[in-house]
Amino acid sequence: MKFTKILIANRGEIALRIMRSAREMGIATVAVFSEADRNALHVRYADEAVCIGPPPSNQSYLLIDKIIETAKKTGAQAIHPGYGFLSENPNFARAVRQAGLILIGPTPEAMEMMGSKLAAKAAAKKYDIPLVPGTDYAITDLNEAKKVAQEIGFPILIKASAGGGGKGMRVVESPDEFEENLNRAVSEATSAFGDGSVFIERFVTSPRHIEIQVLGDTHGNVVYLFERECSIQRRHQKVVEEAPSSILTPEIRQEMGRCAVQVAKACDYVGAGTVEFLLDEKMNFYFLEMNTRLQVEHPVTEMITGIDLVKEQIRIAEGNTLSIKQEDLKINGHAMEVRVYAEDPANNFLPDIGKLTQYVRPQGPGVRVDDGFEEGMNIPIYYDPMIAKLITWGKDREESIQRMIRAIDEYTIVGCKTTLPFCQYVMKHDAFTSGKFDTNFVKLYFTPEKLKQAATKEEESLAVIIANMLQQEGKEHNANTKEQSSQVSLWKVNRL
Repeated sequence: MKFTKILIANRGEIALRIMRSAREMGIATVAVFSEADRNALHVRYADEAVCIGPPPSNQSYLLIDKIIETAKKTGAQAIHPGYGFLSENPNFARAVRQAGLILIGPTPEAMEMMGSKLAAKAAAKKYDIPLVPGTDYAITDLNEAKKVAQEIGFPILIKASAGGGGKGMRVVESPDEFEENLNRAVSEATSAFGDGSVFIERFVTSPRHIEIQVLGDTHGNVVYLFERECSIQRRHQKVVEEAPSSILTPEIRQEMGRCAVQVAKACDYVGAGTVEFLLDEKMNFYFLEMNTRLQVEHPVTEMITGIDLVKEQIRIAEGNTLSIKQEDLKINGHAMEVRVYAEDPANNFLPDIGKLTQYVRPQGPGVRVDDGFEEGMNIPIYYDPMIAKLITWGKDREESIQRMIRAIDEYTIVGCKTTLPFCQYVMKHDAFTSGKFDTNFVKLYFTPEKLKQAATKEEESLAVIIANMLQQEGKEHNANTKEQSSQVSLWKVNRL
């Protein structure tokens, strides 16, 4: 079936990114939006746009019946959920199917299997895919749990079976901390996901977070599009991603890819998905989970493979076979992505929303910006505070890093604090440039004072430049130069 119109059940940069690929394919798009997003870029870009409710997501972007009703009224044949919101909701996937529409994504059965970390572990176990030592069942008895924890050995990790994003997750260093942390994990998982099931794993103390992109069609074909390194995280959520990883050997890459394909086949996976692994200091890898959707960091994979993952998702949903074979895929160069959040890294990454009084995107060779904002717009308080994804490509890792540093320098955002200063700090840090880092990067190397020191050094450098300018210019021009230089200094300070 060839689509002529699709509805995008999302907002912001990902909705806009999907619409652009659809337009290149000659497919009309329908945007849905809340009252808070009435003037959003994705609303203006779409061929049609329908308001579906008030600003809170549970009164708009999470309304399954309203979204399906809008798709049918506008004549859309399929729905792309993007990521977040309903993208991994099996009830939504099932409702779309029952309404006679097509979800541009996996089946509800695959979502249910991989949405449960315990079910996903059971599926992986059948194919002898390496798993972190621990339980493959939900903890129900406290005494048994304590005994298992002792056998695994501390430190251990208590994890919620449902959901993600660090919720329902507790690291336990010693037996006397176990009961309290178990109760907290169960309570948090119940509150966040409506499912208090938790399990226990050995806590890998210095892991790398490596994920493999997969694509599967309805004809049983599955390929992997290499890996992404996602180890720079705050609060268990990614901030910096790159492709490929700087440390994987071709042999480990191939074996991880093979395991990822087996996981996808275990749940008859259709569409774009990501299989996540932990890599320990001895280069042993362990299956972590599968994300049954397009990932935020998918652009770095697109940059090194030349494959438009959204177009592939749409073609797969139309019933086509994969347009690529495994042997066709090659890694070309290196790509970086930083997530530009409206957060203050000097204040524990707390949200810092506001009006974008100045907003200038970086440009030039090897630079890509996926965003959903422009100058003068307000960042809504109701949704994730991500403003944009900034992506760079280079012929090798060093060039990709240097382009990212240059792009961050060019990115002007005034009106709220952002994660850009932190991302630049990462790009310049020896642990990152050398490739010798893991998920503990923030804990080991970052404090708010580091950014303040960087800001002070930049101001000092500007002061030296200004002093030299003043010495070379005449007195009449001197006053103007001083005023202009002060504005430059203020602009730099505001960005930090």
